[in-house]
Amino acid sequence: MNMDNNDPVFAIGIVAQMCGVHQQTLRNYERWELVVPQRSRGGTRLYSNRDVEVIQNILRWKEEFGLNLAGIEVMSKLLSRINRLEDHVADLTVQIVKLREGQMRLSS
Repeated sequence: MNMDNNDPVFAIGIVAQMCGVHQQTLRNYERWELVVPQRSRGGTRLYSNRDVEVIQNILRWKEEFGLNLAGIEVMSKLLSRINRLEDHVADLTVQIVKLREGQMRLSS
């Protein structure tokens, strides 16, 4: 069985230890919707490797840029938008290549 980067595997206490933060900090990040862990059937928060990466980025932004949670929220939304736009540009590039290939076939 292969484990995906988004598979929920870590309980909140483990993630708090891994990242060097208090569990309440992680709950605050969830409240701000910066990281929203999945829940087990019993309601336990379960974090994925991807969630841990996001938390580590948040901590880095706080330290390097002095951002508060509101600033982190803005930065997170902007990065998400950039990623969506980059995906869109990649899709458009593929379409352009296909159109040019079709145009070359027609002109031949």
